[in-house]
Amino acid sequence: MSPSTAKSPIAKPRLVRCPQCGEQAPWAPENSFRPFCSERCQQIDLGCWASDGYRITGQLSDDEAGTPGLDFPDTPPGR
Repeated sequence: MSPSTAKSPIAKPRLVRCPQCGEQAPWAPENSFRPFCSERCQQIDLGCWASDGYRITGQLSDDEAGTPGLDFPDTPPGR
């Protein structure tokens, strides 16, 4: 069989789990929301980050401890 007549397998896009809902989502350039399955899941995830729904727990390092702006008081100054 010559190379011109050989059937080339059509690659299926890899499927990954949407980190928000768990549905299968194609990991392909056609899916502009990847790794999410939809714009809705992408926006929900963004909202969680924006509202501090996701946090990395731990103590401040010595370098961070003295950095201005990292300590957020519960009440604004002057109250």
